[in-house]
Formats: sequence, C-alpha cells, structure tokens
Amino acid sequence: LKNYEMKYAHLIKLTVFSYENEDSQPVLGAFLMFFPFNLQENKVDFRKTNADGFNQSKIKIFEATLAKNNLISQFLKNLLNNLDESQKNIILSQLGSRLDKNLDFFLRFDKSSWVNEKKLILTDSGKCFHLKISIAAFPKKRVIALNAINSLFYEK
Repeated sequence: LKNYEMKYAHLIKLTVFSYENEDSQPVLGAFLMFFPFNLQENKVDFRKTNADGFNQSKIKIFEATLAKNNLISQFLKNLLNNLDESQKNIILSQLGSRLDKNLDFFLRFDKSSWVNEKKLILTDSGKCFHLKISIAAFPKKRVIALNAINSLFYEK
C-alpha cells in the first residue's frame, strides 16, 4: 500500500452543478460518494448555492472544501480506488496541462457516468464534477508538484 501519510495537498475543492431540469438528489448523492466520511461530522465546509444560469434557468451548486490532512488523505485514497488504470494513465499523460502556475491540479469527471454508473471518467465537458487539488510542494516549485502528483497516481 501507498504512503497516504505523505502530504499531497493543502486543499481539495469539489464542485458540481445541478440543473433545474434534473433531479438534484442523485447528483448530491453522487457528490457525497467522493467523500468516504460524513461531511457534517467532520465539519467540512459544504455549501449549497442557488444560481441563475442561461435563460433564467436555476442551478444548484454543491461545493465542498477539505483542508484537514487526514480528510484529504481519505479523499485521495477513495478517489484512487474509484479510478481505473486507463483513467490513471490519462491523468499521468496529461499531468503538465492539468497543473496551473499556482500548483493547483484540476480534474473533471463526467457527471452522468458517476451519477448513473458509479464510474469516474475524465471529461472536458462542462457537465462534470470539478476537482481542484492544491498540491503541497516544498519548496513551491512546479517540478516538485509534478513529482508529487506522479507518485500519487502512479501505482507500482
């Protein structure tokens, strides 16, 4: 097993939009499946926001932010357990383009495949679960962040 005690991230933020023409309960349920722990019991910053989309459509935004090391570790372990080899390989092949200059690492997972099939599939579409991982790199250098992400997703 991997050393999940290594600090890979300072912060993790997960966001998903639920549109008014869809039932938000399955979306919320799928959102919560990313977390292998109870958000409320762990005092996780979880927000439900209502917003207006195009043509006055209503959108619900579900957003959770993790800052505690033990919760971040559990989240990442759960994420890795739900990703198949091909998805991990895609992530590894796209490491550079998914890491911005602030060392934030971005992944988008197709909403319908996670809600309906419990499968995490990377996507570029807007209908997704949007994951932002602020990579812990000491010193704060891109190459160190890339190595950390690589070791996280690369399974021996």
